[in-house]
Amino acid sequence: MATTKEIKNRIKSVRDTQKITNAMYLISSTKVTKAKRELELTRPYFEMLKEQMVSMIHLADDVKTDYLIARRPAEDGDGEAASQGAVGIIVITADKGLCGAYNQNVIKETQRLIQDERAGSHKLYVIGEYGRHWFLGHDSGIDEDFDFTNMEPTLDRAREIGDYVIEDFDEGRIRKLYIVYTTFQNGLTGGAPQSTELLPFSKEDYALDSEDEKQVSENTEYLPDVVTVFDSIVPSYIKGFIYSAMVESFCSEQSARMTAMDAANENAEELLSSLNLEYNHVRQGAITQEITEVSAGSRAQKRAKEIQKSRNGRP
Repeated sequence: MATTKEIKNRIKSVRDTQKITNAMYLISSTKVTKAKRELELTRPYFEMLKEQMVSMIHLADDVKTDYLIARRPAEDGDGEAASQGAVGIIVITADKGLCGAYNQNVIKETQRLIQDERAGSHKLYVIGEYGRHWFLGHDSGIDEDFDFTNMEPTLDRAREIGDYVIEDFDEGRIRKLYIVYTTFQNGLTGGAPQSTELLPFSKEDYALDSEDEKQVSENTEYLPDVVTVFDSIVPSYIKGFIYSAMVESFCSEQSARMTAMDAANENAEELLSSLNLEYNHVRQGAITQEITEVSAGSRAQKRAKEIQKSRNGRP
């Protein structure tokens, strides 16, 4: 059985750990608030940009551009896509752990996407040190030159990432571009991993009813032509989507860390309660033992005096 000193040391250790987890909870809460505010400030611009993208997609019928396809390629009898080439996947993870299953959920979604694509080859652009180290350790086709963190996401960083992946698409090193990130719902339910195809765009993915399509064609004019404008806007749209995904993932990460740290605090309270109870039992047992020893010693001395007195009274 542990001694009172050992139990006291363990109680102190748990309390010190609880201070750390509580501080991490408060820091994550502050970061979530700041990131949500920045996302809300930039979201209207990118929502408007997305609406323009949809309009141009429907106006660019039968127009040649690498960023747009008329319809998805059919699969042959073997289930292989008609077009061949590497599939690029941007994977957004955290820079560290202590956030529950957040990182593992993103990794599982990435593995599922790779299997569903049945790609002959794939290229992973991993944002976040956790995912980068995991994929490097599992030989998963990671682009080792792509080295970006997800610490405090900014629009400048999203632009750098966008330029990097769009260049690979333009140069033909990848034929498709996906992004795997975690959507932010609220502070209670956290988020869920999601995969979205960024390039190329497909008209059939942006269906409009006849009235909306008529309004788009009548009220919009692009100069010098729709294809030139479309090709110039696509990079901005991709970078905006990447930024939005990074911020949503960052918020989800902090929310997951808040949940994990809150659970750790509750576990620490339960452990402290158990340790305090054990400490009281051990302490009470030690006090009882001391009283018993003192009482036994007193009785022994009394008995010894009686024996000595009896011996002295003999003839």
